[in-house]
Amino acid sequence: MVRLFARVVLAMCLAVAAGFNVQAQTKPKVTTLGPDFPKATLFVGNSFFYYNNGMPGHLSFMERAADDANKAAYRNTMATIGGSGLDWHDMDNLLRPGGLGAYSFDDQNVVVFNKPGRQFDTVVMMDCSQCPIHPQLKDAFTTFAKKDSEIVRAHDMRPVLFMSWAYLDKPEMTEGLAEAYTIAGNANNALVIPAGLAFARVRKLQPELNLYAPDKRHPSPAGTYLAACVTLAALTGRSPVGNSYTMGIDPETVQLLQKAAWDTVQDYYGR
Repeated sequence: MVRLFARVVLAMCLAVAAGFNVQAQTKPKVTTLGPDFPKATLFVGNSFFYYNNGMPGHLSFMERAADDANKAAYRNTMATIGGSGLDWHDMDNLLRPGGLGAYSFDDQNVVVFNKPGRQFDTVVMMDCSQCPIHPQLKDAFTTFAKKDSEIVRAHDMRPVLFMSWAYLDKPEMTEGLAEAYTIAGNANNALVIPAGLAFARVRKLQPELNLYAPDKRHPSPAGTYLAACVTLAALTGRSPVGNSYTMGIDPETVQLLQKAAWDTVQDYYGR
């Protein structure tokens, strides 16, 4: 364990010395959802969200651990279709009154019937893994990021975009995705969650840590945990460092992922 920790520290030092930060060329305009940070969020996307029993569910456990006094208020729901882009989802239907979020489950898995009306504070949207940079699909990303952001606001909720990560064997995707999501976020006055940049950071810090499933695209448990840490930091303004929810991952890896997520968010938002 001591040797592993020493390797992690050494890797972090070397990465810092080499200047490992991958960033979007464009700077994000929206850098916080505070002071009115959200507690109920709908995640609209694809299998990148639902792998490993759903990133939003793990996020709920992290949020509740970070804010025990208000833990009953935190809930996350996901509406996902495997392989989908934003154009596959009917946002108006998802946000219809009396639909999604009418009831939920607390941390003891007890059904909770929520008050009628607006069920979510924010809607986090992710396009397909290639769509924002694909020659034939990037225009649809731009169109639906705008259309869906307008629909979300019409329902008195805040739109957020989730920057996905590069494939394991195509790390060059990182910068293109970061730029595309940042531009879309700025165009729609929406916060962007820089998960893709966090993946790139960890891959530089500790290349031997596997963030991917065998298909080299979907997240491993460590990848899902990293995405949850970044999302916690971006949505709540709270650092994931020291959070007690670990998803069963070993302490050294948790420490690395939590710090990498927080550093990524701080760097991306220019803090």
